[in-house]
Amino acid sequence: MLCVIYKSAKKAQTYLFVKTRDDFSAVPEPLMLTFGTPTLVTLTNLATKNKLAFADLERVKINLTEQGYYLQLPPPPEDLLKQHKIEMDEQAQAKQGD
Repeated sequence: MLCVIYKSAKKAQTYLFVKTRDDFSAVPEPLMLTFGTPTLVTLTNLATKNKLAFADLERVKINLTEQGYYLQLPPPPEDLLKQHKIEMDEQAQAKQGD
């Protein structure tokens, strides 16, 4: 299964997978307006892939077959302060347990 991957001109780390180069007919118009002018990243054969870097390979294949496109959104931002507070709480609880 061949697919073409485009990056968004408007949204950082946002990618659109379609079946055919420059064919966005399956993509809803509001999504295309939000996505902006697509910039070609690569053409890839999903049949030869075991996994993708930031997307679930099976989900991509299913969406391409059923919807005609797959939208990859950026990962959620990492909240380092929240993570640090959790670690500090865990350390404090461990000290209380001693």
